[in-house]
Amino acid sequence: MTKPEHDFRSRCSIARTLEILGDKWTFLVVRDLMWHGKHTFQELQNSEERMPANLLSQRLKRLMHWGLVRREAYQNRPVRHRYFLTRGGKDLEPVLLQIMKWGHGHLGGGLYDPVQGNNVENARS
Repeated sequence: MTKPEHDFRSRCSIARTLEILGDKWTFLVVRDLMWHGKHTFQELQNSEERMPANLLSQRLKRLMHWGLVRREAYQNRPVRHRYFLTRGGKDLEPVLLQIMKWGHGHLGGGLYDPVQGNNVENARS
């Protein structure tokens, strides 16, 4: 993957990653593309969290800019796109799994099983 030119605030890998992914919406877009079969703008916007259209558009553009998401036109008039994770985007799955596991164990959130495609009651060890 060719990395875009970017003047990061820090040399720290964590700080650099958070500059791209560290807001409250971006990982939810990745989650929906990865596990919930949502690929159109409307499907992504209709997620439980109801991300505003302008924020969803910004997040998709950022993810595409960094090569984590690609889009394909599926309709010409008007032009509409489907969004898909690239290999780099799919590489975020272990990060999402750890965030989910921590949230389930410490905040009582639901735990989604991406293999089974459903919510599970007990946290995995």
